[in-house]
Formats: sequence, C-alpha cells, structure tokens
Amino acid sequence: MRIAVKVGTSTLAHSTGNLNIRHVEDLCKVLSDLKNAGNEIILISSGAIGMGVGKLSLGKKPDDMPTKQAAAAVGQCELMYTYDKLFSEYNHTVAQILVTSPDIEGGEMSERGTNFRNTLLRLLELGVLPIINENDTVATEEISVGDNDTLSALVARSCDADLLVLLTDIDGLYTSDPRTNSDAKLIDVVDEITPEIIACAGGRGSALGTGGMATKLHAAQICTEGGIDMIIANGDSPSILYNIVAGKNVGTKFIGRK
Repeated sequence: MRIAVKVGTSTLAHSTGNLNIRHVEDLCKVLSDLKNAGNEIILISSGAIGMGVGKLSLGKKPDDMPTKQAAAAVGQCELMYTYDKLFSEYNHTVAQILVTSPDIEGGEMSERGTNFRNTLLRLLELGVLPIINENDTVATEEISVGDNDTLSALVARSCDADLLVLLTDIDGLYTSDPRTNSDAKLIDVVDEITPEIIACAGGRGSALGTGGMATKLHAAQICTEGGIDMIIANGDSPSILYNIVAGKNVGTKFIGRK
C-alpha cells in the first residue's frame, strides 16, 4: 500500500514552537513500523516555520514575510535533522524534497511535474522514505494561504498513492466547528463533496499553523477526483495510523472516485 501522510505544525510542535518530542518520536516509530510491514510511505511535513520560531526564540509566529521566511530556513534544518536522526534509529533512509506548487501543479503535463514524479517514484523504488515540504523560503504564497494540505494532495496524486492521511489537531470533519458548538457531530464518511459539506469548513487552524478545514476539503477534492481515498484524523497519537491502515473507522474518510 502506498500511503502519503501529512502532518501539521500542531502535531509536530508545542504552542511555543518548540519540538513536541513525544509526538515526533512516536510518528517516526509508527511510520517506520508501517514501512517494515511492506507499505511505501511518503511524509509531507509542515513545521519549518514553527520550528524556526522555537529555534530563534521568537515567542510567536512572526507577522512579516521576511521573518517568516527566515524562520522557515532555520526551522527546516532542525526539522530534517530530527527526522534523519529518528528514522535512522529504525534503519530507514530519508530524503528531503522542497517544492513550490508550480513544480507539481502541472503533473505529467509539465516538465517540472514529470521530474518531480520520476524522482519521487525512484526514491520509493530505492526503499527511501521521502519527506516533502513546501519551500517556504521562496514560496510566499503558501506562507500566506496555508496550503500544505493542497500540496499533500498534489503529491499523493503525482505518485499514485492509495491513500492520503492528514494528521491534524481535530478528529475529522464536523457538521460545524466543535470548538464553538458543542452539538457539532463528526462526519464519518464523505462519498461526495457537496456544497453542504464545504459549508462545514470553519476558519484557520492553530496559531503556529497556516491551514484550516477549508484547505483540507480542497485537498479532498483533488484526491477524490484522482481516485485516491483521503482521511482527516487527529494526530495527537500517531499510533492511530495502525487503525487507519487496518481499515478501521477513524476520523473522516473521503471516498475516491474509482
């Protein structure tokens, strides 16, 4: 099974911006185990800016673009050092790929899209675990909009993944925002993304992150139109991935059009 897993800043870092050691260690352990079981794993990781905020002791996410880009440059080093160290403990080799949306938006219709796909597929053939992030030092649009969710869907489509899992700080898609409405109910399965489903999306996510449910639904549209299933689940315990791979009912599952 070829599985793309996207983790958000809220899963990787504390609200201070400092690394959430327990979460990251658990994530690398579970992904390594799933890979040992014969699955192909692609990790799409946010967190460069959040890590940079902690590393630079900024206290909070900066407002100006140059400082965000500087934080991303510092944080990306910290992020990849951590991943390389932890995955190496389980004898897995990682590769870093930093992209901007134009690199893969065109898919096989563009030269850059073809190059990206070929590199990604070759890494998987070599048994490498690719770790992908938007190049936040140059891609200012993503920093403003928060589209690593969309990026993960484009990556999943590019490599013909069977499943994309978005690990975030919420259990899935609710009928309304559960943080403000105690009557909100979790939607288990979405067969079709209708205007009613889109209306369930609230605002942006955590203070250190840049995404929200709206970008996750956009990712779901890309995946399902490409025949790929997508699941939104809570990343507070990365071991939830075991249940997802086993086909258990976890979070919100969007069914790909076959």
